[in-house]
Amino acid sequence: MHADQQLSKSLKPRHLSMIAIAGVIGAGLFVGSGAAIQQAGPGILVAYLAAGLVVILVMRMLGEMAAANPETGSFSTYADKALGRWAGFSIGWLYAWFWIIVLGIEATAGAAIMHRWVPGVDQWIWALVLMVLLTLTNLGSVKSYGEFEFWFASIKVAAIVIFLLAGIVAILGFMPGVSAPGVANLLDQGGFMPNGPGAVLAGILVVVFSFFGAEIATIAAGESENPVDAVKKAVKSTVWRILIFYIGSIAIVVTLLPWNDASVAKSPYVAVIELYGIPGAGTIMDIVVLTSVLSCLNSGLYTASRMLFSLSQRGDAPRAWMKISKRGVPAAAVLASTVVGFLTVGANYIAPDTVFLFLVNTSGAIALFVWLVIATSQLILRKRMGAAAKDLELKMWLFPYLTWVTIGAIVALIIGMVVIESTRESLFLSLALAAIVVGIGVLRYRRKGATPSNPVLGGEAERTKIGS
Repeated sequence: MHADQQLSKSLKPRHLSMIAIAGVIGAGLFVGSGAAIQQAGPGILVAYLAAGLVVILVMRMLGEMAAANPETGSFSTYADKALGRWAGFSIGWLYAWFWIIVLGIEATAGAAIMHRWVPGVDQWIWALVLMVLLTLTNLGSVKSYGEFEFWFASIKVAAIVIFLLAGIVAILGFMPGVSAPGVANLLDQGGFMPNGPGAVLAGILVVVFSFFGAEIATIAAGESENPVDAVKKAVKSTVWRILIFYIGSIAIVVTLLPWNDASVAKSPYVAVIELYGIPGAGTIMDIVVLTSVLSCLNSGLYTASRMLFSLSQRGDAPRAWMKISKRGVPAAAVLASTVVGFLTVGANYIAPDTVFLFLVNTSGAIALFVWLVIATSQLILRKRMGAAAKDLELKMWLFPYLTWVTIGAIVALIIGMVVIESTRESLFLSLALAAIVVGIGVLRYRRKGATPSNPVLGGEAERTKIGS
């Protein structure tokens, strides 16, 4: 491995487009949405719209910075420039930690599905097999990662498109054996918000984390031939992806089935497929969910390793992690992410209700911290540009007003996690972890006498090459 070699820029536009989609569509949509529907009723659509709007605004801000200066470290490097080295250090490590924890969660979920299909093989063995498979994929080349993600995402997209088309046919009354429901399921089961507006607000906190992952496209763009165009396309397509895939499919569920039906709580998509009269609905959904799990494992390992690589380049992680293999992959960073990932998988089997639950809870609010840092960094960097902002290739809408609105919304969500009992512990543990990491970052750079860098968002002088 070589420290002076650059990351491979072999991701194609089709890879980037599917990576952006895969980052948004996870197993949580297919399985976790049932709990959200049970909590808020049909009003969960308002929660998805509200959460989706926050994500769209955050991605627009991130896109503005990424199009001006594509970086593997993405928002972590922008925090360096806007807030100071302590901020980039802190949010980079917290973000890497989030995705490493996700490896343990997703490997366990995938192993559970495989164990149902092949009960003769212990579940922990399946978790080990899945982790090894995706590690080899990420060590091979960034193109192999992109290909896996392209096909994983293609299966998810195809499944949702078929689901949506069949749902529209059923709602219009053209599907044999299924009566057109009209608005009965939306209004006649206690009203549109049967548990009140408070339940809808609580639902926002449940669904907001489903959207985390859209930012992966801005990290992966640094390994494409034309990162600026890749970022612009990914950001601009976020709007329709959220509207169609998330809100569209949830609308199908709550229109076709009563929100308080037990089958909706268990698995809303399986319940709708069974309504269509399609045999083997459970198996079909298992295949789709397994695909989502593998996609998330793939992306999680990729994202964690690239953030550790970027931190290493900036002197915020062991220098060995910045070494790049002949295939253009930061193999040491991949292996570092994998080792911790294996430990989290082990913790889930040895102590699922103590150690693993504690680890998961420490990452519960990191998504909100990341979004807050993105919004704050964009606000500072854009103001620092002054008149030069007119040359930006991608701009935040109605700056600075929508930026401030987004910051206010994210702060409100954090306050909401304090108010709602079910999310309080996760927030406090996440805050405790963040306080420790920020404290380390502040002490580290106070000793070094580091000050916030003073870059301009755009311009060739400020564009640092990936891997340099």
